Amino acid sequence: MTTSEIDSDEQQRPVGQEPRTRTHTWTAGPPIAEYSHLTGEEILLEWIAGRIPEPSICSTMGFHLTEVKPGTAVFDGHFGDHLHNPMNTVHGGYLATLLDSALGCAVLSRLPAGLGYTTTQLNVNMLRPLFADSAPVRCEAEVLHLGRTMATAEARVVGAENGKLYAHATTTCAILTPRPAA
Repeated sequence: MTTSEIDSDEQQRPVGQEPRTRTHTWTAGPPIAEYSHLTGEEILLEWIAGRIPEPSICSTMGFHLTEVKPGTAVFDGHFGDHLHNPMNTVHGGYLATLLDSALGCAVLSRLPAGLGYTTTQLNVNMLRPLFADSAPVRCEAEVLHLGRTMATAEARVVGAENGKLYAHATTTCAILTPRPAA
């Protein structure tokens, strides 16, 4: 682009639509195999305490694990206009990712040392829009069934201040046994 083209673009940009920048920083943790001696609940408690780095998806999306007990996980979610869809509401993928994270952590909280999980099915129902200036949300997940090879769980996203239900979901997770050394 020439200087005159840049000047022309800036002159045609509507007021209030200045470019923005968002910096994303995270700490990469060691491979999950480093924690194979810990139960799922112990891993999550170490994560909350800051002794295990949180997965990068948390800082990318703006949500964080805040509570865990056997079979439950709670995340707090914050968002902004960087997560907007074309309708200027927070993209549904944000809610789906928040729900999937909480559901998976609820399942992990019940797993013994050495086992993991992966989502095989995620069903999400979105009930009302979130906006960049909406109050933070809270996502609470609970395990419904934990078997030898499969688990199911359900979760809700509610307004942290008003308790309004924004979305709910269910999941099926496959229970992963340790992978043999290569």
